[in-house]
Amino acid sequence: MTAIIETGDLALPPLPTPPVAELEELYEAVCEVRAFELLTSDLYRDGVIPGFVHVSLGQEGSAVGACHPLRRSDMITSNHRGHGHCLAKGMEPEGMFAELFGRATGSVGGRGGSMHIADPSIGILGANGIVGAGLPIAVGAAHAARTRGDDVVVAFFGDGAVAQGVFHEAVNLAALWGLPVIFFCENNGFAEFTAAADGHPATLRERAAGYGIPYLEVDGADVWAVAERMARVLDRVRQGGGPVVVEAMTDRWHGHYEGDQQQYRDTDDLRRARATDPVTRAEDRLRALGVPDERIAGLHDGAFARIAAAADRAKTAPAPDPAEAGRFVTAPRPEVVEGALEPGATPVKYIDGIRSALADALDDDPLAFFAGIDVAAGGGVFAVSRGLAARHPGRVLDTPISEAAVLGLGVGGAMAGLHPVVEIMYLDFIGVAFDQLLNQAAKLHFMTAGRATMGMTVRTQFGAGRSAGSQHSQSLEALLAHIPGLTVVMPATAADAYGLLRSAIDDPNPVVYIENRTLYGRRSEPAPPGHRVPIGRARIAREGTDVTVVSYSRMALECLEVADRLAADGIDVEVIDLRTISPWDRETVLASVRKTSRLVVVHEAVTDFGVGAEIVSTVVDQAFWALDGPPRRVGAGYSPAPYAPGLEAAWLPQHDDIERAIRATLEPFETETDR
Repeated sequence: MTAIIETGDLALPPLPTPPVAELEELYEAVCEVRAFELLTSDLYRDGVIPGFVHVSLGQEGSAVGACHPLRRSDMITSNHRGHGHCLAKGMEPEGMFAELFGRATGSVGGRGGSMHIADPSIGILGANGIVGAGLPIAVGAAHAARTRGDDVVVAFFGDGAVAQGVFHEAVNLAALWGLPVIFFCENNGFAEFTAAADGHPATLRERAAGYGIPYLEVDGADVWAVAERMARVLDRVRQGGGPVVVEAMTDRWHGHYEGDQQQYRDTDDLRRARATDPVTRAEDRLRALGVPDERIAGLHDGAFARIAAAADRAKTAPAPDPAEAGRFVTAPRPEVVEGALEPGATPVKYIDGIRSALADALDDDPLAFFAGIDVAAGGGVFAVSRGLAARHPGRVLDTPISEAAVLGLGVGGAMAGLHPVVEIMYLDFIGVAFDQLLNQAAKLHFMTAGRATMGMTVRTQFGAGRSAGSQHSQSLEALLAHIPGLTVVMPATAADAYGLLRSAIDDPNPVVYIENRTLYGRRSEPAPPGHRVPIGRARIAREGTDVTVVSYSRMALECLEVADRLAADGIDVEVIDLRTISPWDRETVLASVRKTSRLVVVHEAVTDFGVGAEIVSTVVDQAFWALDGPPRRVGAGYSPAPYAPGLEAAWLPQHDDIERAIRATLEPFETETDR
């Protein structure tokens, strides 16, 4: 093979003549994609397919050519127009049709539909309904691929995705780390309704040069050209050459979605697009090689017949069982037994519990890695990970300031079999990259019917009271807990900080682990090495008989101080430290309320629409007749965090606020009749 010379554009030798057998194989695959998409379009028109559909008619050559040289273990991420990619990578059309029909035998059990087809067992990490979302996931998978062998990841995206921030974050990180990923753009000339020329001030070639990675343009209608060029690019990447941007110039025959009348597109452009037919181009190549028309027709008709038969079988498949609608939201958790702490052990700082948990997890688990902004060389902005990079070279990694890429690194790494721990410096910054949590980490296990592994831990921190202002002080746990599929934990002590982090890294689900920075220097009992705290299990931090106070993180410790103060007045307060926000320990809270008949919930977050509201609602629903008075909530005022110390103190709940709420629950319950 002639060596690839990198000079911005990849310099490749002239396109060779294809072997007849290989070109016939490519032609059959192109015909299968064409048949699948034509039939899908008809079935959607006829109402057989219930959900959104985006077909890739006109783009079959790029999908088949790009996937043809891939190994089974190589991985791809796709987009909303992903049927061709999935078929070309090896998915069975019957399962894909069943998925489009919403059947139980669908490729992901009827939970994904057209835009979310996946099969991680053959390297298909999933089509994706969010434009550009697969790019940072591909980078995470590429990190895993390099860690575990010489596999390559191909990230398919359209020209419209180049305008998304995640494109730049993903390409930048891949270039910085030299990852084995091919960013494969299918430029069909339109981003939804907008012509590519109207949406981009720079070409993709220019953008690739800006990131210092090579670029290759291919004719997407020529399946042989795409396959041959991709084989050479794959060989380069597999040998450690780093990422490459490939742009397949292709055409979209149908609209952005089925039903789009393409009023924004003139007749001449549609006529030109129809003339660039991947099926016809492959047939012309076969004829030039001397393959008779009868043979070509047989390959074509056989492909169409196989696809039609697959659709017919899928139509008779059963519908999913409605009783299983909530299945696969989370993966089953391992059983965890919480061991006892060592009596009389010297107290340690909260920050030491976190650092020890990270160090021990990296020691014990070869699949674990830790990445984030400044976590390696600098040890993190709060020095939580100081010393870990030297102790675990290559597994504690600094990233650019690219939150979406950091979270995508976790999502893709988890899907590819690693156990990522990624850090978002401040909880507030999750908003910068929320899609990777909201629509990717939280949903991919569910949308793939459990086929995608999603064991990743997101470490972050919060904590008001230090005049950090409105964008560095937010307590957003209720926002995260509202998302099915995410687990949210918030430890208050050094031992729980250690044990919950070890459990989070072991857990097969995405866990958001939220530290309180104001606790970093506070000392408490240490955890022994290997200690685990069960996720979803609260801790009765103080037993009492008069009122139940439920809290978590720093406020749990503040409630303990208030409880000790009230004990002098004969008020016996039971304090429950939730530790896990979602799933929260309903049983422990309900049992306590049935014992004390009173409830106060305290948290640092704003009161409105918060965790306290959920707890109170549950108690009123399930233990109403045990209550001797109305439950109370104590939290921050309904405003962003103020900056000035006096304003911030007035905004945050203080000891006096907690005490007043507790005393109020002990007052005789007054009804309207009493008044």
